[in-house]
Amino acid sequence: MARILFNHVYKQYGKDHLPVVKDFDMEIKEGEFVVFVGPSGCGKSTTLRMIAGLEEISKGEIYIGDTLINDLPPKDRDIAMVFQNYALYPNMSVYENIAFGLRLRKLPKHEIDLSVKKAARILEIESFLGRRPKQLSGGQRQRVALGRAIVREPRVFLMDEPLSNLDAKLRVQMRTEIIKLHKQLGVTTVYVTHDQTEAMTMGSRIVVMKDGVIQQVDTPEQVYNNPANTFVAGFVGSPPMNFIEGRLLDEGGRLEFHTNRFVLEIPPGKAASLKNERVVLLGIRPENISVEPIMFDAFPKAIIPGVHLLSELMGADRYLYLNIGSQTNLVVRINPRNQFEEDEKINVAIDMNKALFFNRDTGERIID
Repeated sequence: MARILFNHVYKQYGKDHLPVVKDFDMEIKEGEFVVFVGPSGCGKSTTLRMIAGLEEISKGEIYIGDTLINDLPPKDRDIAMVFQNYALYPNMSVYENIAFGLRLRKLPKHEIDLSVKKAARILEIESFLGRRPKQLSGGQRQRVALGRAIVREPRVFLMDEPLSNLDAKLRVQMRTEIIKLHKQLGVTTVYVTHDQTEAMTMGSRIVVMKDGVIQQVDTPEQVYNNPANTFVAGFVGSPPMNFIEGRLLDEGGRLEFHTNRFVLEIPPGKAASLKNERVVLLGIRPENISVEPIMFDAFPKAIIPGVHLLSELMGADRYLYLNIGSQTNLVVRINPRNQFEEDEKINVAIDMNKALFFNRDTGERIID
C-alpha cells in the first residue's frame, strides 16, 4: 500500500492547446478507495493514466509513497491497472491470462500457481481457469481482469471505468465485489467513472472534476449534502438538485427569497450568511420538497405553486415535474401512491432548512 501525492499537476497536448488537467493538487491516503467522477472529457482518465505512466506529466509532480514517478517507466511504478475493455488475451486460458504478468517477471512456477489459485478463489472463478475469454460472460471476464491485477500484489490499483460494459444488474453486483475486494486487500485504489451512482456507493472519498479542474474532494455524504458549487450540486444526485433564481429582500427584519410568483421566508440560521447577497440561486434536493398537506403546516411560509407537467414512476418513488414559472421546472420525489392529472395545479412545501444558496454569477455555494 502507498499514498499518492499530486503536486500541482498539469497535462497539456501541445503549446497551442488548453490544458486538459489543470493544477491537480491533492493527496490520496494509504489504503483509500478514491473515485474520480465527472462528465466525459473532464480529465479524470487522463489523470489516472498519468499515475500509470501512460501519459506524460506536462507540469507538476506525482509521488507514489515517497518516490517521484514523473520519469519512472510504468513497469517500475508497482501499480496494476484494470481497463474498461478487460484487455484479456483471447488465445490464452483464464489461468494463463492471470499468470501472464507473473511469468514476465520470471517467478518460479509453483509461486505463480499459488498466486493464480489464490486470486481465483477470492474472485470465485476457480471453475473457469481452463476456459478462454470468449467462453465467459462480461462479469466473468471482469473478474479475470481483476484477478490479473490482484496477483501482482501492487501498491496501487488503478481502475478505468471497469464496469461500463456490463448491464445494470451486473454492475450492481460487481460494485459490491470490488468494494469487498478492497476491504479484503486494503490496497490504495483510484477508480474512474462517469457514473455518479458508482462514485457515491464505492468511494471513501470522491473527486468531482469538470474541464480538468477539481471542483470538490470529500466523502460521498458531504459532496451530496454540502456541494461546493452548482456544478457539483447538479451533477451528483439523481434526479439532480433543483435551482431557482430569486432576489433576497429584507422585510421588516425578516429575510425573504422573492420570485415573480412566490415568496419564501429564509430561516434565521441561514439569514446571517446571506445578508450581503441580492440575486442568488436557491438549491433544493427533490426529496426535500413535499406534496403532503401535513408539511404545509410545518413550512407555512415556504409554499410554491406549480403546474403538473408529467410524472415518472420509478418503483419505490415517483418523480413529479412541475412548472413554477419563468421557464423553471421543479422535480419532486414523492410517494408513488400520489397521482396527479396533467396541467393540474399543485402546491408544494419546501424544507427551507435544507435549502442551499449559491452565487448566481460564480456558481459558488454561499456557506451557512
